[in-house]
Amino acid sequence: MKLLVVNPNTTASMTRKIAAAAREAAHPETEIIATNSQVGPASIQGYLDVSTCVPGLLDVVKDYPDADAIVVACFDDTGVDAVRCVTSAPVIGVGEAAYHAASMISPKFSVITTLSRSLAGLEANLLRYGLDRRCVKVRASDVPVLKLEENDPKSVDKIRAEIRAAIDEDRAEAIVLGCAGMTDLMSHLSEEFGLPVVDGVACAVTFAEALVKAKLKTSKLCSYA
Repeated sequence: MKLLVVNPNTTASMTRKIAAAAREAAHPETEIIATNSQVGPASIQGYLDVSTCVPGLLDVVKDYPDADAIVVACFDDTGVDAVRCVTSAPVIGVGEAAYHAASMISPKFSVITTLSRSLAGLEANLLRYGLDRRCVKVRASDVPVLKLEENDPKSVDKIRAEIRAAIDEDRAEAIVLGCAGMTDLMSHLSEEFGLPVVDGVACAVTFAEALVKAKLKTSKLCSYA
């Protein structure tokens, strides 16, 4: 099985981090092809970045027509519907994957994302997916996406503070990490706080494998034709 994992921004260091998480989650026989867009924003933070990164994302996808499934590694699920229109392979966004996973293991969850300007888009996605009732709150750590590439302890402390607030104030029983650049934080934050901390990259990869094994493809009847 060949899975294409695309980071829709142009930051290679983030792609390497995403690739490591994808390979760790994947079955040993699954081939992970991890790459990023060559044109577009260096990070995706809000509506403008979401819009401007789609052409580069589509260019990457068209270069890998033999992929059995595609993971779009941006928590906004940037361009997922557009990608579904150009392939019959299953296409999974890491945001949608994480939300569904959290809803399967907890009655209610909170999301910890990066900047405040991303909140509206994530809240709209939850509403669209029908999971807004399961999400107690979407919280911004106000850590810029690219700051996550610096391994800055102060940035991680801000994320920790929001997790603590989600547990104490929201009564969340699981935490969703609202940025693919947070993928390397999942394990130790789960252990530290004693509840499931969900990483969308790992969830999207394993869901993609399941869809391929089930021989399911993207419907071409109407919307994604």
